[in-house]
Amino acid sequence: MPSRSTPTPSLFSDPAAPKPSANASTWINAHCDGGARGNPGPAGFGALIQDDQGTVLAELSEFLGIRTNNYAEYSGLLACLRYALDHHHPRLRVVSDSELMVKQIQGKYKVNSPDLKLLWQEARSRIAKLESFEISHALRHKNKDADRLANEAMDRGMKRTPAPGQTAPAALKANPYPQKSEAPPNPYAKPDTMLRGFTKDGAIHLLGGATLPDGVFVKIIRE
Repeated sequence: MPSRSTPTPSLFSDPAAPKPSANASTWINAHCDGGARGNPGPAGFGALIQDDQGTVLAELSEFLGIRTNNYAEYSGLLACLRYALDHHHPRLRVVSDSELMVKQIQGKYKVNSPDLKLLWQEARSRIAKLESFEISHALRHKNKDADRLANEAMDRGMKRTPAPGQTAPAALKANPYPQKSEAPPNPYAKPDTMLRGFTKDGAIHLLGGATLPDGVFVKIIRE
């Protein structure tokens, strides 16, 4: 059955380096996915983690709030990396259907988004703590389990009821770290969140690297 763990530090924590264990010479394999219903919109990630014999070690699934698709994809990768580090598996293979994320991690694409840059940096930091790491791209139909888990997370967050003939998401499919999200605080999770910035050349520049999705109405107060 999927494993359970006690909550561990959040996204920008420094996970302990892997310790020697019986897992040291074996690989684990993860399929991860993330999505948002709207971009941004209600988002979640899912990940299926197996050993080299195909035995399921964990099913991870977490609702992220209002996020973008790419943000959710990175959150799924970060969850897989944290699982490997927490359970002392120093060799990890990851499969994702996000070509953008895969090629950014591989260094083939640049990371231009400030929000994704933070996640990319954290992912690279965690990868550096592993003995071996591989990531590859697969089409969505080859990533069905992770896609299912991501959609279950979004359904839970949106309080949706499964359609007739479908089973409700089981507790064991939820994120084993329910008290600590993989995602940093969302600057636009609430409509009344106050952000600080300044105007220049007719454009608004937010401080602290914060960003807002297209279509958000803002109130400007002179200080």
